Amino acid sequence: MNCIQRAYRRYILHRHSIPHSEWAAVIEPMAVFSGLSAVEKAHLRELASVFLYHKTIDGAGISITPPMALTIAALACLPVLKLGIGLLTGWRYILIYPDAFYVKRAQTDAYGVVHPQARILSGEAWQNGPVILSWADIHYDVSNPHSGQNVVIHEIAHKLDMLNGRANGMPPLHTCMIITEWTAAFSQAYQALQTSLNHHHHTAINPYAASDPAECFAVCSEYFFCAPAILHQYFPELYRQLQLYYRQDPLLRQN
Repeated sequence: MNCIQRAYRRYILHRHSIPHSEWAAVIEPMAVFSGLSAVEKAHLRELASVFLYHKTIDGAGISITPPMALTIAALACLPVLKLGIGLLTGWRYILIYPDAFYVKRAQTDAYGVVHPQARILSGEAWQNGPVILSWADIHYDVSNPHSGQNVVIHEIAHKLDMLNGRANGMPPLHTCMIITEWTAAFSQAYQALQTSLNHHHHTAINPYAASDPAECFAVCSEYFFCAPAILHQYFPELYRQLQLYYRQDPLLRQN
């Protein structure tokens, strides 16, 4: 961060910092933040303040209250706590529906045949576009912190994944990371999940992770922050790769 960027950030924080009382009222009851140190919480508050300054959060059939916006910002910034808010630039809008939303799109298969598809989603992230979220799902995730599910973190993981040009399960890795180790860890987990599903067995984590590599990264990111013990127990090598990528160790915070 150069001196101009630092000065601009200081200006934002001086004028638009989230008040301490509002911040504490929202994040203190949330289990996903409970293991953060005082310094980490203070830094997260700064990131969330900058996030809210630059993003527009609108509701579709729902009014967005300040605590709702703060909840979204805090969860969105948790994955970049050690990476920097700069990774969340390039897009501005967040659209909130009151509940899961219906989308209908056409998909072309390998033979050029167009198939209409209709899906009900709790969240969606567009390349260079908005993030769309269901408030009912956000509220459920916050109220059930050990489920391993968090739609905000899921969609932010997609946004990070897209920084390499497309969502493919491999965000731009740090120079200290080894691509073959990342690929091996995720491939093994992905194949294990698909094998379990093919044999109609229970999967250790949300089976949606077996949909494709991008969803595997996003779902595993949810578990990494919200249910790290589960992810570490069943996929320790994958947990290690996410630990290197996010530069955080949520499992340590639970001890």
